[in-house]
Amino acid sequence: MGRFVSRGPKGPKTGDGKDAARPSREVVLRFVADNPERATKRDIAKAFKLKGQDRIWLKQLLREFEAEGLLAKQGKRLSRPGALPPVAVLDIFGRDADGGLLARPSESREEDGEPVVIAVGQARGGKAITAGVGDRVLARLFVRDRPDGPAYTARVMKVFDKRRDAILGVIARREDGTFVAQPVERRQPEVEIDAEFLDGAEIGDLVELETRRPTRYGPARGKVLAVVGSLTSEKAVSMIALHAHDIPHIFPAEVLAEAEAAKPAGMDGREDWREVALVTIDPADAKDHDDAVCGHADDDPANPGGVVATVAIADVAAYVRTGSALDREAQKRGNSVYFPDRVVPMLPERISNDLCSLREGEDRPALAVRMVFAADGRKLKHSFHRVMMRSAARLAYPQAQAAIDGTPDDKTAPMLDPVLKPLWDTYAVLARGRTARKPLELDLPERKILLDDNGKVDRVVVPERLEAHRLVEEFMIQANVAAAETLEAKRQALVYRTHDAPSLAKQESLREFLKTLGLSLARGAQLRPAQFNSILERVRGEDHEQLVNQVVLRSQSQAEYAPDNIGHFGLNLKRYAHFTSPIRRYADLIVHRALIAALGLGQDGLTPGEEARLDDVAALISAAERRAMAAERDTVDRLIAGHLATRRGDSFEARVSGVTKAGLFVQLPAFGADGFIPVSSLGGDYYIYDETAHSLVGDRSSKGFRLGDRVDVKLVEVAPLAGTLRFEMLSEPRPLPPATRSFHKAKNRAQTRPSRRASSARGRRK
Repeated sequence: MGRFVSRGPKGPKTGDGKDAARPSREVVLRFVADNPERATKRDIAKAFKLKGQDRIWLKQLLREFEAEGLLAKQGKRLSRPGALPPVAVLDIFGRDADGGLLARPSESREEDGEPVVIAVGQARGGKAITAGVGDRVLARLFVRDRPDGPAYTARVMKVFDKRRDAILGVIARREDGTFVAQPVERRQPEVEIDAEFLDGAEIGDLVELETRRPTRYGPARGKVLAVVGSLTSEKAVSMIALHAHDIPHIFPAEVLAEAEAAKPAGMDGREDWREVALVTIDPADAKDHDDAVCGHADDDPANPGGVVATVAIADVAAYVRTGSALDREAQKRGNSVYFPDRVVPMLPERISNDLCSLREGEDRPALAVRMVFAADGRKLKHSFHRVMMRSAARLAYPQAQAAIDGTPDDKTAPMLDPVLKPLWDTYAVLARGRTARKPLELDLPERKILLDDNGKVDRVVVPERLEAHRLVEEFMIQANVAAAETLEAKRQALVYRTHDAPSLAKQESLREFLKTLGLSLARGAQLRPAQFNSILERVRGEDHEQLVNQVVLRSQSQAEYAPDNIGHFGLNLKRYAHFTSPIRRYADLIVHRALIAALGLGQDGLTPGEEARLDDVAALISAAERRAMAAERDTVDRLIAGHLATRRGDSFEARVSGVTKAGLFVQLPAFGADGFIPVSSLGGDYYIYDETAHSLVGDRSSKGFRLGDRVDVKLVEVAPLAGTLRFEMLSEPRPLPPATRSFHKAKNRAQTRPSRRASSARGRRK
């Protein structure tokens, strides 16, 4: 690449006294856009042959770009804001005038308010991958160097299961006898269906539809393509999410046959750990048990007060071999998906609930890590072992906690002194290390939906957070760190679990919000979780404690899987890889195979072919994780909406959980349900959206509502199939802090449309 000078003829001196020819700002930005996979500071310096003082100049220039919003940083890699990643999941939706395929990211992005359109290039060579309209694909993206047409081109790497251009609906009959499909998506209209196009569907059936409009202004009409199932059955609500999000949930026959044919693993190549006092501690209703723990004091006199912590994980790699039908299906699913009414497992029950479940008193193959900690919680060393173990006991969290708290039962009483007390003493040492590490400590209680025998919501509870939960969590974190450290030391490729620091833009937004509460957040690129924890501690017990926790959470980046390490910000760890749940996460299976290959623990390790595809696999399983989260969230919304359908007109205590120009999102703490209050229903004032303070401020009254406010609301509309609730505000707007009240008078701030009542009042004044 040529050299471009952005300053006068006498450029700044380099470290050797020679004039430096530095690239212009435009050239650096163009390089980042054109080279998304090699756009780190080091890559840029190498491309332009910058050394000495020129590297310092480049570092400052990149910081300026971030501050100006021209570049965003994810780990070490730089990109243009809004730019797509090098590898993405796309939906092919049509063709251009020349017949070329066009696609959009399956997770929609927008640039300048328009959907991103990607030109799908024709594959070349003997390994061409054929894709067509309606397919979902994994593709590598390239920036187009042309001002016209799509901004990106894509090369298809993998075609997922075929997707029909269909929508989901539930069959109903109107009073006039006509049939309609009621929508299951928020913005989807009702679809009329002629009787001859029902294809056997009955009232209450969830169906896939093909839609068409007979005239420009006529209602949408449709034809049933397939009957998914009846919504009168149990598990009906999660069935909607499975189909809406294209989540595979039926195992192919060859996968089930392969699982049934699997034989229990033998002792070949394994250490005998069947006498080690490993125990599983899980929820009381858990069906599979993929991790076991034990702990005891270190008998090494050179490590006074030290402990030995051991974690054993089900050896899934012994049964799910690379390239097998089981492996292909597990990779496609990416992870297990958990709904209140069912679990969609990544692996068949023969593997997950039988051969790989660490059942009490039964021999099971495992991959184990033995970790030695000093008395202050620092890890001194660790080692991995491929073993045969036998779980000493299957315990539930409350059961183990009760034993430690002084009320053991018949099962835990004999184990208390030899097993459980040493385990808790070991955790006490690990907890010291966690305290010194200072990970992000958000206080956001999780709610659990309990269903009755008919699959309906019985009640919503907040399970107690026990020390037993924290014990298992910290043991698993340390095992994950040990896996990443071992593989790095062996220079073995792997998939990390990464979590980037908050972007500079999000930091600044959070900083401005905290000012409205009289709190401050230090500036600088070296932001650490401890600084967030300090703020969270200052608001503990205050009225706005939950508000600050929510805003800090929203400032965080999303964790993902990647073959390049950028560390884990939230856990405050330099390296981290998921190792502890290979039954339910494909990422963990990859790490198991990597350890087997790196440590010479067998012939079923990571293959060179898999190593070459880690970029693609990381993108695939990250997308699968986000898909599962969306499906789980939608199912909870639908269940709660159905539960509240008979309570229209009732009043509830709520908390403002989101603020937008269009209105307020509120959450009912008693149910964990979210709903919306349009700005048009808030009263006789013009409400202005204060993005920084997360509030809507009345133009005349300087009163309003902000994130975290406790309010009273009335339920006015419920759409159970779409999972939506609409409320009216009963509480009066309240005075806001001075920093917030003065905000709406600033220039260049967007103003929401006035409420209907305010519009009418203004009309009368005219």
